[in-house]
Amino acid sequence: MKINQLFNIAVQSIINNKLRTSLTILGVVVGIFSIIVIMTIITMLQSSIEDGLSMLSKNTFQIQKHEPMQGPGHNRSDRNRKDITIDEAIRLKELLTQAQYVGAEQWQFGKVVKFGNLETNPNISVAGATVDAMRTNDWNVDYGRDLRENDVEYSSNVCLLGPEIVDKVFPNLNPIGQTVRVDNKPLKVIGVLQAQPAMFGESRDNYIVMPITTWQSIYGKYGRSVNITVSAPNKESYNDVIESAVGHFRKIRKVPVGQPDDFYVFSNESMITQVNTITGPIKIGALAVSLVALIAAGVGIMNIMLVSVTERTKEIGIRKAIGARKASILIQFLIEAVILCIVGGIAGIAFGIGIGNFLIGITMCVIVGLIFGTYPAYKAANLDPIEALRYE
Repeated sequence: MKINQLFNIAVQSIINNKLRTSLTILGVVVGIFSIIVIMTIITMLQSSIEDGLSMLSKNTFQIQKHEPMQGPGHNRSDRNRKDITIDEAIRLKELLTQAQYVGAEQWQFGKVVKFGNLETNPNISVAGATVDAMRTNDWNVDYGRDLRENDVEYSSNVCLLGPEIVDKVFPNLNPIGQTVRVDNKPLKVIGVLQAQPAMFGESRDNYIVMPITTWQSIYGKYGRSVNITVSAPNKESYNDVIESAVGHFRKIRKVPVGQPDDFYVFSNESMITQVNTITGPIKIGALAVSLVALIAAGVGIMNIMLVSVTERTKEIGIRKAIGARKASILIQFLIEAVILCIVGGIAGIAFGIGIGNFLIGITMCVIVGLIFGTYPAYKAANLDPIEALRYE
């Protein structure tokens, strides 16, 4: 028989057995729906993590005392590292001439900003920064003025506020020129910063920036390591700038030849790589769970197709008795299995809000139909016509 005739027979069989067809399709819908939904959630979560970890601006990397996700207790050599100082940051800026910006920053967290009888929650991040650090962090002034070199040089008692702080303590007042207090230090507001993209759904606008020298006058210059942020002029020079920065900083820190760096260089990409290393097994486990659901749907298809073979034993016997070949019956049942899987797969993709890749979903449906429809089709094709004709 021609393939189009086998296709028509398969379709007619599916139409004539609506309940069996519906149950088969339902199993496929559940399997495809689960795998697409799970993979969609994983993809969205991965995208959220990557967006959240993109804390540095483009073509920017940072030099810190310790690896951000490991901390000082990773091993003995890490614990014994010297703090990075502001003088080392200044020296690196002098040597790293191919960089666009070389900034320095320090942080305190969980602070309160006060103005009159108003104050923020104790969740404010307090940054001490150089002028270049404003650029490497992509901190732009919405209104007011930016930090200046003389602010840093003379430890000026000035600050820039994140918009969330302005909303909290200056609800009906222009903050420019007003004086706020942080840890009892009076600071004149010279500017308000532009809103930052949220990280993991949390606001990044509850922060205050002051000159790094002013920050050190409040929280101390010694015993607190400085973070150095470096921006390359473009993507093409990015890796070369990192390599040069590491070489220069090893000399500045007097790291002996052959010894590992006593500092850590990280970028958005390195942070994402670390997180992917942690989340990789989770993604594999989620995929395995969704595949189990798909296999269960496939087993359901096999069971229902076997019932179909049993119900249609006499029909198969008649067809073989009048000359139908094994291959024709085999192909017919495989076509039925694939059609059921495709219909169920399309419904599953639709119910999975259509986010999964349509082509992958259809391909998986065809594969499942072929795998789990082969045995029933093989059994149908190999029925003895005499025995089949006598079957009731």
